[in-house]
Amino acid sequence: MIPSGLIRDAIDNDRALMQGAMTELSSGFRYFVRALTDMKLRQSVERLGNYLLIESDERGGAFQFDIPIEKRTLASLLGMTPENLSRAFSALAAHGVNVDGSVVQIVDRDRLAAFAKPDAFPTNDLAET
Repeated sequence: MIPSGLIRDAIDNDRALMQGAMTELSSGFRYFVRALTDMKLRQSVERLGNYLLIESDERGGAFQFDIPIEKRTLASLLGMTPENLSRAFSALAAHGVNVDGSVVQIVDRDRLAAFAKPDAFPTNDLAET
């Protein structure tokens, strides 16, 4: 643990540190607001579809990739039970997604995007704004 007085002094004297701290705080706040909004305004299948689109984008638009976390953890992050996650994966088959274990294949990205209605501002652009 770093004493808070030292951090405040460093921020007062180091503009780059202050900017970095503000960027980190604002990015975390935006992530929190987006997650809360998704939980309230999207169905669980739409949240999963958006998660898959973001994961694909983070891999340069890959159409096939491994889910980087356990499905139980993913379900928790998306605000659903593991059983609902399994049903959501099944429901996404009608929207251009195949899943085999932890491997996801997006067969029809346009159909998935039309269903999931991704945010106008991609998650990975938040730090740049």
